[in-house]
Amino acid sequence: MKKNYQNKPSINSDIVEKNDLKLDNIKTTNVNILLNRVRLDHRKTLKKRIIFSIVLISVVSSLALYFIV
Repeated sequence: MKKNYQNKPSINSDIVEKNDLKLDNIKTTNVNILLNRVRLDHRKTLKKRIIFSIVLISVVSSLALYFIV
């Protein structure tokens, strides 16, 4: 006599494995998005620092020229 319930878990496990694969794909996509966001944030902060440095140097130079002349 063949047991019918033995075939059901294998089908369910296939479905679960497919769902896990889909979740893994979503997670890797989210990680890539986060890494790209970190890179963009790094570029923005670098640009801000460069602009701030240029402005600070120009203000200090202007004040030095004003008091010297």
